[in-house]
Amino acid sequence: MAFTLIQFKTFGQTEIANQNKIKSYEDSLKTLGFTLVNNENDLERKNANYHFIRTLVAALKIPGSYKYKFDSVKTVSLLYSPDNQFRIFSWHVMNEDGSFRYYGSIQMNTKDELKLYPLTDYTPFLPSPEDSVLTPQKWYGAQYYKIIKAGNEKPYYVLLGWKGNTVKSTKKVIEILSYKNSMPVFGLPVFADEKNKKRIVFEYSRQASMLLRYVPDRQLIVFDHLAPPDPKVKVDRSFYGPDLTYDGYQLKNGKWNLVQDLDMRNIPEDRDEGYVDPRKQQTGSATTVKKKPSSSLSIKNSVKKS
Repeated sequence: MAFTLIQFKTFGQTEIANQNKIKSYEDSLKTLGFTLVNNENDLERKNANYHFIRTLVAALKIPGSYKYKFDSVKTVSLLYSPDNQFRIFSWHVMNEDGSFRYYGSIQMNTKDELKLYPLTDYTPFLPSPEDSVLTPQKWYGAQYYKIIKAGNEKPYYVLLGWKGNTVKSTKKVIEILSYKNSMPVFGLPVFADEKNKKRIVFEYSRQASMLLRYVPDRQLIVFDHLAPPDPKVKVDRSFYGPDLTYDGYQLKNGKWNLVQDLDMRNIPEDRDEGYVDPRKQQTGSATTVKKKPSSSLSIKNSVKKS
């Protein structure tokens, strides 16, 4: 009994010591994260990001790091999969020209050694991203805000993400993540009406906001229908914006089926869901989420990128 008590006490002390070590790293990550998003100097942002990555990896190497949620690091998205098999970090750094580069890692839920898959943004080299099956080393970068598990015999995960693009346009992404031989794979043809597409990419004016959210009771991903203000600019997606109609993808037999002209009066509103722009995060405060007016229902929208 005495041996068991001493063993338990030693284990508990070690766990507390490890958590304290991670907490000290978290304090550094909080400061670096704020700098990499908010500093006006391009070199300072990138330098902060370099140190952020090294600090994050050091923190994750500490035993028990998977359970640590890094709640104070507001500029990074951290999502756990619904089955708790992994979690994914994702964040962005704005370039001097107003474009963005994305960073991330997938941490697997392992009891022993760290199993981490760094994500390398390969966006500039993907002329047709919707058709591509990708790896962590060649990733279509985005900052994710929702994970959905789908499929029964061959489960996979749907990631909803924001993807700042250029000074003129913003993108949002429906990404598909699966595992093959325990390795992450991005992109899967699970869209019933668009069989060649491995993911869905929306592009629209940077001055606009776009709704893209999941309604669990309906197994439905609902989104704004995007349209140009004038047919003359139909080929330029930087002019597109919501036209006050809604479409969606509904899950059926493991596939996502396109549903057009949704009646939003029949879609429940989730007041806890909405993407908060990390560039507008301030320490101890949150960004106001914009909402689109509706005749009978207020629909929460993603915050506008500026």
